Amino acid sequence: MKQTLSRLVQGERLTREETKQILLDITEQKYSNEQIAAFLMALNVRGITVDELLGLRDGILQTGTPVNLAPYKVIDIVGTGGDGKNTFNISTCSCFVVAGAGYKVAKHGNYAASSVSGASNVIEAHGVKFTADNAKLLDNLEKCNFTYQHAQLFAHAMKFVGPVRKAIQIPTCFNLLGPLVNPCRPQYQCLGTATLDQMRLYHSVCQKLEMGFSIVSSLDGYDEISLTSDFKVTSNNLEKIFSPADLGLNVVRPEEIFGGSTKDEAVKIFDSVLENTATEAQKNVVLANSAAAILTLCPDKSFADCLAEAKESLESGKALASFKKYVELNS
Repeated sequence: MKQTLSRLVQGERLTREETKQILLDITEQKYSNEQIAAFLMALNVRGITVDELLGLRDGILQTGTPVNLAPYKVIDIVGTGGDGKNTFNISTCSCFVVAGAGYKVAKHGNYAASSVSGASNVIEAHGVKFTADNAKLLDNLEKCNFTYQHAQLFAHAMKFVGPVRKAIQIPTCFNLLGPLVNPCRPQYQCLGTATLDQMRLYHSVCQKLEMGFSIVSSLDGYDEISLTSDFKVTSNNLEKIFSPADLGLNVVRPEEIFGGSTKDEAVKIFDSVLENTATEAQKNVVLANSAAAILTLCPDKSFADCLAEAKESLESGKALASFKKYVELNS
């Protein structure tokens, strides 16, 4: 580690294999917490490279519990988090809208880190018991087009850096890894980032992983399509800035998509969206993100057609039916 830190201080870059080995060594407890902290801060100061991030990802997946969802090709819909906006569970709602539209969704998520409610919080609040059983995860996918992988059951390496990350008290490269370590290694991903710098980083990462992807970022700092401003979408074959009006949707005020002050409030908003009783702003934000995910899977379709599919899924009750079936299977 001493040699690695010396190289990083001098501005050198590590290879993908080198950072993977460092992650493996961390899980074998070869380094002190002080050395791990120094490593993370050195990467923070210089800025992590694509290969360095991929190496850490490779190490987490290698030391974690794998999931095989073949023969299905699945999509994960996820934001990087940490945008400080405390919106409601938009990406989680979108997962069920996309599932209701007939597509296979395999979400990877966790409890909230910087907001009132994360994906695991809102799903668990309905009585769901999380599982790492591959057969159960596959059965969920087959019966309701959705399956959920609670991160703490899969990414075992994270516990070895947890105390250090908590002590540092600022975001590190490990905050960037959440969207990249889905244990089923989805073939498609719709990813939200809070900044255009993060968008560029993930774009290069997704290209190297040779996956179908879309990355969305609202220009006012939301890690999703918030409809509070124009937003950018970049993918395998698209790079464009859209306005809400381009989708036939109204601009939303930030307070209209606030996630509430308590977990109970967050759950109430989540339920109202899937029950199609939410406000227009809450509903439209979910539909816009769902449309982006469908566009990821079907790049030959127009954004408008994808939005229409999402709207039909929600208004017909198919999205709610997918969620209810998932809860029934896992309670």
